[in-house]
Amino acid sequence: MNWIIDRIEKNTAVCEAGDCFIDVPLSALPKGASEGDVISLSIDKEQTADRKDKINNLMNNLFID
Repeated sequence: MNWIIDRIEKNTAVCEAGDCFIDVPLSALPKGASEGDVISLSIDKEQTADRKDKINNLMNNLFID
């Protein structure tokens, strides 16, 4: 999914996301992002799986009988 930075208001970027607009803190965007830039959003499946494994290991260790 791509978002387009429509405008920047104070510390917030108003991004066009499909048929709606989303307010995003500038701190959540890549450094140097500006009006008109296209931001690509994607899922990193490898990092997601690693995080899930770590959380499951922590939970299993926490609730050992």
